[in-house]
Amino acid sequence: MDYRHMMIEDLRKALDQNETTSEELFEEAKTLAKQYQEPYNAFVTILDTYKSKKKKDTMLTGIPYALKDNFSTSHILTTASSNILKDYVPVYDATVYKKLKAAGAVLVGKTVLDELAMGGTGTTGHTGIVRNPWDEKRQIGGSSAGSAAAVALGIVPFSIGSDTGDSIRKPAAFGGVVGYKPTYGLISRYGLFAFASSLDHVGCFSRSVKDAAIVTDILKGEDPHDMTTLKDMNDSLVEALDRPITGKKLFYIKEICDRNQYLDTNDKEVVAVLDNFESLLDKCRQAGFEVEGVSVERYLLEAIYPAYMSISCAEATSNNANLTGIQFGPRGEGNSIEEIMFDARTKGFSELIKRRFVLGSYILQKENQEKLYLNACRIRRLIVEKMTALFQEYDAMILPASGGIAPYFEDSSDKLSDRYLLLENHMAIGNFGGFPSITIPSGFVEKMPIGVNITGPIKEDGKLLNIAYHIEELTGLKGIKAGDQHV
Repeated sequence: MDYRHMMIEDLRKALDQNETTSEELFEEAKTLAKQYQEPYNAFVTILDTYKSKKKKDTMLTGIPYALKDNFSTSHILTTASSNILKDYVPVYDATVYKKLKAAGAVLVGKTVLDELAMGGTGTTGHTGIVRNPWDEKRQIGGSSAGSAAAVALGIVPFSIGSDTGDSIRKPAAFGGVVGYKPTYGLISRYGLFAFASSLDHVGCFSRSVKDAAIVTDILKGEDPHDMTTLKDMNDSLVEALDRPITGKKLFYIKEICDRNQYLDTNDKEVVAVLDNFESLLDKCRQAGFEVEGVSVERYLLEAIYPAYMSISCAEATSNNANLTGIQFGPRGEGNSIEEIMFDARTKGFSELIKRRFVLGSYILQKENQEKLYLNACRIRRLIVEKMTALFQEYDAMILPASGGIAPYFEDSSDKLSDRYLLLENHMAIGNFGGFPSITIPSGFVEKMPIGVNITGPIKEDGKLLNIAYHIEELTGLKGIKAGDQHV
């Protein structure tokens, strides 16, 4: 049975009507994962043994999925795509993994990420780069690179990722799939290897908005192991999808979508992305949405990326201080504890990670904290306050998910550039405020998928998914996968 275009609801129906079995779905997913592994490198580990409940308990029972390799899975290799953890096998399960097992979902494998979830290219994992299923010469984005590629290739109908700045939503745009980051605390982070704890979110990739709602309904809820989790109000995100959208108000930020700032770049991709975005806004208006442009102080928008880097690098340096080659990882060489740790960390981390740890250590030095770290936190607060005020008037913000299509590998960089301002990094706003945020496919440029991002007020995930669900219908791109002829 070729299920690569099927949604979770369709798979559930096929299983219930005995058109296929869970074991058959697992075997097909495993076969595809191995078939596509060499060209795309989506997986760190592909499981050979089928394990699941036999009885239908939930919408996900018997459904195959993939899990980002920074979620703890007992007795299964969990590397965070880092050499320092290349042989690490945990003794406990992340809450997300526990819930999926309890729901009867079937794990196919653990997916490649940018090392320790830091980076947005999918090129720094210790097992090699992840390639874009739409064009092997291009990035899929990161850090949840393998999870995005696994869904884009049709290997699994959904996968789990983590999002600290846009690590689910940007790869979703580059891969032509749905990427959803719920409200901060809606899903437990217990067992997720921490990158930047105040920014980290658990989320999912899927073939449709409805599938994202189905998965999140299973995963959401309070967890005594994670004090940041929210109490589950027992509201169904799936049931919220069909509500009417009449009177719903969307806004976009004029400064981000201003064509004039891109005229001197000769960047045809940006123009094409903005053309697609404006066309979608027209469809939204025709469907009954109110859509308006608003102005946000440019200095705040230009401060998003520096503030994000300052906060995330500082928190990452602190969170990963235990990766010393003593508690975790291969033992380093040296005549003292300091020399052993220095050797282990020098050999165990990629250049990108070492660069971020150096930045984080510098930012956290006593003499720099006020100027760098605390100022970044103040910027974060100003941005969140601005967004919260806008959400008093509007139901959601809508913007292009990126300033272009997936870049070629030779264009990859972790350094600052003129292009990072505004269009490329606005999605970190969702992490600053813990706002729910979703990317859905919106069209194609040069035969590559692009996406639109929608962000809403905290704790109003039902409303956000309702809006995204209706916009998805306007695009006509639900359920696409790499290789489909939609261009």
